[in-house]
Amino acid sequence: MENRRNGRKILITNDDGVKSKGISALTEMMRPYGDITVVAPFEAMSGMSAALTIGKPLRLTELKTEEGLRIFACSGTPADCVKMAMNQLFADSPPDLLVSGINHGSNASIASLYSGTLGAAAEGTVYGIPSIGFSLTSHDRNADFTAAVHFGKLIIDKFLENPPKADTYLNVNFPASDMTEIKGIRFCHQGRGQWIKEFEERVDPYGFNYYWMTGEFFNLEPANDDSDHNLVEKNYISIVPHKIDTTDYDELSRLGKMWKFS
Repeated sequence: MENRRNGRKILITNDDGVKSKGISALTEMMRPYGDITVVAPFEAMSGMSAALTIGKPLRLTELKTEEGLRIFACSGTPADCVKMAMNQLFADSPPDLLVSGINHGSNASIASLYSGTLGAAAEGTVYGIPSIGFSLTSHDRNADFTAAVHFGKLIIDKFLENPPKADTYLNVNFPASDMTEIKGIRFCHQGRGQWIKEFEERVDPYGFNYYWMTGEFFNLEPANDDSDHNLVEKNYISIVPHKIDTTDYDELSRLGKMWKFS
């Protein structure tokens, strides 16, 4: 692969932890594109969305430094990791790109609301950094990221040529399929779905009830071929642009006309 670094500074993070296989695959994938700084949680922080740590100290530990690569572990959430990087490591000059992932598990449909992977991408966007989140639809800690890395490079090339506009970050989901089975890459919208039967009731050794989050995904639009989770199910790679500004402008106008306050 030709060298495409060109002095580019890249920040990488995730929500599965600094030692996950997904972030290792992403780091190797991104090394030809620039100088890499990894700041990721010490341990898994899935489901944290854009949560921040308040009222307790954060720690930033350097794990590795070599030419073109430095790796740090942060005791906080994915969004904390981005803030820590921006304040402690990039205070004088921001990174040119933020890449989050590769997440172990889908972040399509409603999962995008809860995802720490995408919470980090959103945080990068708040700082004005072109940001993208990658996820693979497998929770296996030893998942095969070969196809995700192959197609991820194609997506990064396009991302660098034509980045999303300010206030927008990209959510990319890869099917956990062999490279030859992937049908293509599609832009699409966030699918409609929800989690049901979310908790399993159990009994601890002392006889007290407790609840373990499990859940089943309920597809609210199974026939929609333009929603991310359905496309991924059919072995397409989905790309959804998400905005920081979540205002519903149509509803803003409608309610503004209908609700009259004296």
